[in-house]
Amino acid sequence: MTMDNATHATDTAVGTTASPAGINAGKGAIFDLDGTLLDSMGVWDQVDEDFLSKRGIPVPADYATTIAAMQFRQIAEYTIARFGLPETPEQIMAEWDGMGRHMYEHVVEAKPGALDYLADLKASGARLAVATSLPPALREPAMRHVGIAHLFDATVSVDDVGDVGKDRPDVYLLAAERLGVAPHDCTVFEDLLVGMRSARSAGMRVWAMHDDSSAADWPAICDLADGVLFDFTAAPRIL
Repeated sequence: MTMDNATHATDTAVGTTASPAGINAGKGAIFDLDGTLLDSMGVWDQVDEDFLSKRGIPVPADYATTIAAMQFRQIAEYTIARFGLPETPEQIMAEWDGMGRHMYEHVVEAKPGALDYLADLKASGARLAVATSLPPALREPAMRHVGIAHLFDATVSVDDVGDVGKDRPDVYLLAAERLGVAPHDCTVFEDLLVGMRSARSAGMRVWAMHDDSSAADWPAICDLADGVLFDFTAAPRIL
């Protein structure tokens, strides 16, 4: 991708103008939550720091990128193994859940333009899904808090595909199946490079959302994605 098409694909209408009714009928839009629809990745940076500092462990520079594509239990198991912690995965997950839940229920907000964009896509005939690694205890309060829960036709997570992470396309394919839309008619909105690669391998279009957590992968993301976004005001109106 060149700088000329970094913010839009040449064959896709973008901008703030509402899409004509029905123009996206038969199309699917599949959204990640953390770092894509939700401005929430800083929550987990803080959780990592607080959790490890409580145990006298500094956060390693590669920790966040290593766990980025893992699902919740995998992260707990990896953290226990890496730092030699005595807790079980269930105990670790319960502690993280408690630390993050308040933030998702009361503090986390949607990325700029997200609510209007979702409503516009839905009105234009697109079917909408969430494909996330977040467990229900976090994703459901967050979606209610930011006012987007009612806009989705399906919500799936890595838990629904046997805890297979986003380094494989299973969760995106399940989302497409739940929507009743063929993979090649789906567009995935994602901030993780590994997720974008998986979605692409399934024949889906990919639009990348910039998030600080993926800054190191940004050049590769720009080369891979059909378009990149810094908020949803310039998102594609025709899928």
